[in-house]
Amino acid sequence: MRFLGNIEAKIDTKGRVFLPVAFRKVLSSSNEERIIMRKDVFQQCLVLYPESVWNEQLERLRSRLNRWNKAHQQIFRQFVSDVEIMVLDGNGRFLIPKRYLKMANIEQAVKFIGMDDTIEIWRKEDEEKPFLEAEEFGKALEEVMGQDDSLLSTF
Repeated sequence: MRFLGNIEAKIDTKGRVFLPVAFRKVLSSSNEERIIMRKDVFQQCLVLYPESVWNEQLERLRSRLNRWNKAHQQIFRQFVSDVEIMVLDGNGRFLIPKRYLKMANIEQAVKFIGMDDTIEIWRKEDEEKPFLEAEEFGKALEEVMGQDDSLLSTF
């Protein structure tokens, strides 16, 4: 399951927003009916997890935590306590509860960003916030990916 792209949308007066068609198609082709929403751990945005992806992440987290360790229990509790389980309506919309809009400082316009197996929802006015400057991005990508050894032998 891969969500790719960067799509703008507007929230209606009731707090509903259409999930972009491209993302709905990915969910549909994967037979996903429910999505899980939570505030991102690091950024001021919301994250949508298809239910199967959420369950995998939850199992992965749980497997690294000891139920008999107080700090671990607090981490797990905080991660799972503030989530919403949602189903898209017949028109492909879902409701973003007011507390989530407040958490992400979202007013009316949003930007959906496909992040492989999840979808981020950012406040439209913060459209530069989730990205590095072009030069910084190039350097970071070079550092992460390194050089291809086959290219070195041709020089």
